[in-house]
Amino acid sequence: MLVLIGVAAVWYYAEPIRGYSQTATAYAAKNACSCRHIGGRALDSCKDDLLPGMGLVFLGEDEAQQSVTARIPLVASTTAQHREGFGCVLEPWES
Repeated sequence: MLVLIGVAAVWYYAEPIRGYSQTATAYAAKNACSCRHIGGRALDSCKDDLLPGMGLVFLGEDEAQQSVTARIPLVASTTAQHREGFGCVLEPWES
């Protein structure tokens, strides 16, 4: 019975969960990219700058592309790339 209630709750709240997750990953990717590629800090150090409650957001880096990707597994993923003269720019979202 609890599983059925859990599935129903996830289905009912799926749209807000996706929206908040996309916002959280965008925030984390942009801030971590700026921290890493503009501030020159280590990516592990940049994780400390995330807001409280963002423990589900995982950061990954592509040094060759100068980009940082923030993910919430199975829910959302956003990449920010450092571009000379523009700073860190979010990649377009896919709907």
